[in-house]
Amino acid sequence: MNSNEPGVTLSIDGVVATVLLDRPDVRNAQHPAMWAAIASFLESLPEEVRVVVVRGAGGTFSAGLDLSLVDPGQTDVDGSLVATLGRSDQEVVDLIGEYQRPFVALADPRFISIAVVDGYAIGAGFQMALACDLRIMAEDAWVCMKEPALGLVPDLAGTKPLVEAVGYARALEICATARKVGAAEAERIGLAQSVVPAVDLDVTLSGLVSSLVAHDATAVRRTHELLSAASSRSLDEQRLAERTAQVDRLRAVLGR
Repeated sequence: MNSNEPGVTLSIDGVVATVLLDRPDVRNAQHPAMWAAIASFLESLPEEVRVVVVRGAGGTFSAGLDLSLVDPGQTDVDGSLVATLGRSDQEVVDLIGEYQRPFVALADPRFISIAVVDGYAIGAGFQMALACDLRIMAEDAWVCMKEPALGLVPDLAGTKPLVEAVGYARALEICATARKVGAAEAERIGLAQSVVPAVDLDVTLSGLVSSLVAHDATAVRRTHELLSAASSRSLDEQRLAERTAQVDRLRAVLGR
């Protein structure tokens, strides 16, 4: 299955789905039509899909939000954020909630999501990479939470996974300074799980996908569910969730 939507190419090959940010002429800058297409794709994936890969075309993950959307001189651009300011605060809050859909969908424990970061991931691009469960980065790649430098805040569901990955203090420093975080540092502080030469990204991705799908699909999904919810539960709640999930697994494995 393959689908070409505005600025994004969506495909499924067996148990692997791929989201390709496909606007290389503008470094895969993102706009609301892309987010809507990605959200619809992810929310309707068939049950057999176990891995979702997100990457950018042309050697760059994503330069972030398409800046035409925040240009006061281009309010006629489809999805213009400047034009939305004529709405009530609650309407704008609800609209941003719609924009967050693909970022939330990437955290669905039905599958494991992997961001393959080549070049750079800025702002919305960084938040899309953060929305994924795992991140592979090229050695010369970098990420940046640019929003505070533009007088804005990160609003695409990226603050929670950033804090969970690197801790509150480091997350605050990365965001407030809006500095570039290189691949080596990203790996050291827990943002990246693998850092390899750019030419090795595909083979590294292939090896990781093979390892992720090598074991029982339901067991991996249930484990994923346990881990993804662990930070929001008390120890006693997590222990109960483990025991409850194991009953089903024991019956399936032992045939009772």
